[in-house]
This record gives sequence, structure tokens and C-alpha cells, in this order.
Amino acid sequence: MSDHEHHGMKNLSGTSPFCSMNQFHNHQNSREDRFGRLFTDLAPAFTRPDILQAIGAPDGPMDGKGVANRTATVPVGMVFFGQFVDHDVTLDASTSFGRVVDNPGEVSNVRTPTLDLDCVYGLGPEAQPYLFTQGGPFGGVKLLTGADNPGQGGIPEHDLLRSPNGRAIIGDPRNDENRIISQIQLAIIRFHNLVAQTLHDESGLTGHALYEEARRETTWHYQWALVHDFLAAMCGRPLVERILGCGRQVYCGGVPFIPIEFSVAAYRFGHSMIPMKLQVRQGGARFELFGSTLGSGFDPLGNPDAVVDWHELLFTPQNRQVERALKLDTKLAGDLLALPFISPPDENSLATRNLLRGNTFLLPGGEKVAAAIGCPQAQIDRVLDKVEDVNEDLGRDGIPLWLYILAEAEVIGRAEANGDTLAGEALGPVGATIVAETLIGLLELDDRSWLGANRNWSPRPEWDKLGKLVTAAQPALP
Repeated sequence: MSDHEHHGMKNLSGTSPFCSMNQFHNHQNSREDRFGRLFTDLAPAFTRPDILQAIGAPDGPMDGKGVANRTATVPVGMVFFGQFVDHDVTLDASTSFGRVVDNPGEVSNVRTPTLDLDCVYGLGPEAQPYLFTQGGPFGGVKLLTGADNPGQGGIPEHDLLRSPNGRAIIGDPRNDENRIISQIQLAIIRFHNLVAQTLHDESGLTGHALYEEARRETTWHYQWALVHDFLAAMCGRPLVERILGCGRQVYCGGVPFIPIEFSVAAYRFGHSMIPMKLQVRQGGARFELFGSTLGSGFDPLGNPDAVVDWHELLFTPQNRQVERALKLDTKLAGDLLALPFISPPDENSLATRNLLRGNTFLLPGGEKVAAAIGCPQAQIDRVLDKVEDVNEDLGRDGIPLWLYILAEAEVIGRAEANGDTLAGEALGPVGATIVAETLIGLLELDDRSWLGANRNWSPRPEWDKLGKLVTAAQPALP
């Protein structure tokens, strides 16, 4: 029995390069700077907004009520890394709940739909020289951090470079919205600078040639960690290996694009895995994610307790007792159902917002997507039973795709190498297929990526894991 069958799905065959079937080749995507659809043959689902608002309301069926059931295998840092990846490939700055989006090709994606770290590098040293060191062998090569601007407020040696008004000078301002994501941005910048220093010491490269090589090495190591660490943890290594070895099934075609099934539904799975309190320093206190220590963004870092020790949040060679993510299920932490920075009050539930977006973007029902990719009916029925537990008014047809993916993770979960699945540990077959195929597809369709340019490349052993990458240049903590 194949790994694909172990995941409770039927074998599918085809002949296209990088794609194992032709069924979904007619997806909508004509331009890289636009969103598109994977399942154009599936009719959109609709659920009454009042039902969706009841499901996502505080004290409603999705309210986790402070119960912190943790995964056994997923470090919490992976969830925030997933947010960083999202900011690398998507930004929809134009849609709202009040306008139906029939053709996502009309919606502009402000980010490049490739995993090229443009959220770190911006437009590069020529177009945005203020992001880079000036002069010397590393002029236009190394990225600036707060350590290069000791006059800025707070603790600059552990912060991003900031302007006089406190805003971070980075490629994507969203990567400063809380301390965890800003510390990931800083860790990637430091890693690039380490790579540049290493290449210079080994080969004597300077200037533009050094920048290009350092950016390529940094980006490829990041992409490797995305596939072999993040996707393996969130989607299951058997599925990742099947996609790499046998081709994609639903994300096909010749133009990299972001499917709305990915951005509006599947890739929002991490909202279920975010704990509301985090310990980011060894032996330190636990702080509220949206509290004053970790939640305050867009201003200088002034509290040493907010400096993240990545050995605490990701698996690294130090083998610490790493903070784990919450189980992936139909529950969200209570704070996410009453976000303090969003108004009006009837729109500040993250769950409700996700559910309403399914209506806005005309997403197909989760059970229809499951059937389309080959999930057996017995497996779909297990998920629908769970959906009825959430709210029986939903019925068993036209289930919101995001909710279906969460319910599927709760009752089926991540595929394992031995053929088992781990319920609640990570994504089930529908969510995993959409997420893994999209991100691997973006790499395979980019001739500058590791998978698009040199499939025989492999990382340096000292940087071959996400935990190694983000701690490689981590300085002594304050």
C-alpha cells in the first residue's frame, strides 16, 4: 500500500511534468500578481452569515476556553514561521467582506508569489539602499539591523533597524506586528549576514557578486527548511515525499500563483495552533501573545523579556524542552475570538472572519474538495460527523472549507511513515494537499529557487534545519 493510500486517499495518475494528473489544469491563474482558483469545476458553497457568526463567537463552539492541549511533535515556533512564510508570498490589500469575489484573478497580490524572501530583501540594494550596509567589502551586501544604529531607542542590538518614528525599516511592515514575527525577521536578516560573511571569507567575493550569491544561499536554505521541516511537520513527511517524487495533483500549470483555497482557507490552519501565552526565554515567565511584552509591535523593542531565544521555540542541537503548538482542531484560543485591535465588535472574531471569507470568495464546500482529490466517502463522513458536533445547522453539504480542514485535522490528522495518522497533530489530507502542493508548486515553478534551478542542491549541514538557521547568528541574550 502506498503512502498516499495510507493517508486515506485514492491513487491518481497522469503524465504532466511535476503534476500527476490533468483534472484541475483549467484553474484560474493567468498572472503571477493575481490570485487564482484550484477547483474551478466545483460550485461555491454558501452558509448563512448568522450561522457563521454564531460558530465563531466568544463562548461559541470554537472557543477553546483556555484549554491548552498541546501537540507532541510541533514546536510553536513553526506556527510563527508559517506566518512569516505567508507574508513572503501573499498580501491582499483590496478585498472586504462586503463584496463577492467571483474572479480572484482580479485581486492583486502585492507580494511576489514566490518564496524569494522579498519580505526581507525588499527591492534590493539598488532600489532600496537604506536596507543595506554602505561602503567596504559588504557595501550593498549585508542587511542593516538595530545593532547598526545604536542611537535608536530601546535595545537596538536585539531589534530591527528603525526610523525615528519607531517603525521598522524592512521589506514588509507586517513582520513587525508582534515581537515573535519581528524576531523571526531579525533572525533571517542575521542569517543572511552570516552567509555573506562566510562566503566572503571562503572565496573573497565582494560587492554585487557577493550579494547575489549570499541571497541565493540564504533563500535556498530557507526554502529547504520550508519543505523538509515546516511542510513535513504540518502536512506529513509521506505526503511531502509523494509530491516531490510523484508530482502534484491539484496545483498544476506553468505560472506560479496563490490559490484562494490556500490563502482564504487551508493556510489559515495555524490560527488553531497559536497559544495565548508563550515562554520565549529559558526559565523565563510566560507572557500573553497580545500583551504588552510580546504583542506590542511597530515600535522599538525595549523589554529584554521580549528578546526571543529560538532554542526555546524550535528544535535545535541544544535539545531543550521546546514549547509546543496547540493541537490542530476546531478550537481557537479565546483571545482570537475577540481581537483587541479590530473593530467593530461583530468582526473581531478571527474565526468568524475566516468563515465569512469563504462566502466572499465563493469557495467550494470542504466535502466537495475532499471528494475531488480522492478522499473515500467513509473518511469524509467522519469529518462531517465532527462538523455536525460544531453546529448541526451546517448540515452535511457545502461545509465552509476552512472549518472542514480544521475538523479533518481533529479527527484524522497528519500522515505518518508507518501508515498511521495522528489526529490533532497537524493537517489531514485535504488541508495538507492544498498547503504542500501550493508551496512546493511555487518552488518548482520558480527558476530561481532550489527546486526550480538545481534539484541536486543540498544545504550545508550546519544550516540544514530551521532551528539551526534561525540560531546560527543568534548573539548572547540580554
